[in-house]
Amino acid sequence: MAIASVRKVSIAKQYVLSVLVIGLVSLACYPFLHIIGYRVVAYILLISVSLIAMLFDILPVFLAAILSALLWDFFFISPFFTLQVDSAEDTVLLFMYFVIATVNAVLTYKIRKMEKAAILREEKENTLKLYNTMLNSLSHELRTPISAIIGATDNLQSNSARLTIENRNDLVAEIAKASFRLNQQVENLLNMSRLESGFITPRKDWCDINEVVYDTVKRIEEHKIAQRIGININPDLPLFKTDKGMLEQILYNLLNNAVQYTPPESRIDIVALCHADVLELIIEDNGIGFPPNETSAVFNKFYRLNSARTGGTGLGLSIVKGFTEALGGTVELMNRPEGGARFTIDIPAETSYLKNLKNE
Repeated sequence: MAIASVRKVSIAKQYVLSVLVIGLVSLACYPFLHIIGYRVVAYILLISVSLIAMLFDILPVFLAAILSALLWDFFFISPFFTLQVDSAEDTVLLFMYFVIATVNAVLTYKIRKMEKAAILREEKENTLKLYNTMLNSLSHELRTPISAIIGATDNLQSNSARLTIENRNDLVAEIAKASFRLNQQVENLLNMSRLESGFITPRKDWCDINEVVYDTVKRIEEHKIAQRIGININPDLPLFKTDKGMLEQILYNLLNNAVQYTPPESRIDIVALCHADVLELIIEDNGIGFPPNETSAVFNKFYRLNSARTGGTGLGLSIVKGFTEALGGTVELMNRPEGGARFTIDIPAETSYLKNLKNE
């Protein structure tokens, strides 16, 4: 990370820093010339050039190599304070020093280009893999409700005279169910797009957590779920200043995930607590829980459990994590010792008890 941040330094600053580093190293070595000798000074300067080559672009490194050779000759090789070199040995040493420093700069630059190309290639492969995963998932998840809608609509249109009222109601209910599923997938894609763009900004306002939870549970229960949802929230819970829309989406995706992956007649419990200026939400169930080796991956984009039997694009929990972090909070998943899964969300937020004072 440190190297990456240095590489973002402008080219002008790289030139300045290269000159400063070589100058300071030469200045630090000069008082000890008679102790360490000019060959050791050359070694120290060469190391300095090598370090610069690891961090900066090739032209500032060339400058550092040339400057270090000149300073080594001027201050450290006899006769001092001239660019003249008396002995053939020192001439060869000076020449070899400059060659080694230059070759080091070129090789480091080429290695850096190869590393960058390898990283880009890996990113491209990962992007392609993610793209294929998304297409495979969406091709099923979008095609299924669309086919159901088309099939039910076609029956209503072509067999209108032969359908009973009960048949019509069943077809309309099927269309409504498929439309909801389609809308949920599109909404998840839009939410993921907002998170990927990096421009998502919470719009914080005072929220009644009881209201948010009950409204979200009502939306879930409208689809005739087989699970039972229990709500345990103190009516005296304060108001929290947070983004109500994000909070509703977090709760909805967690509840929808629990409904998809727990057996019928399972129980899903929601608990909301206040710890100072932190809102804690706990959503737990008494289902089968998550495989221990997959709990760390469930928040990854497009990830679906290996044992998943139902459909899904694998976006719900990644959106939960993204929105929670956008609100400055954290989300944690753990399996309950007695069976089932527990999601714990902590979101820092301002609180107000004005609601309670008003009720009094």
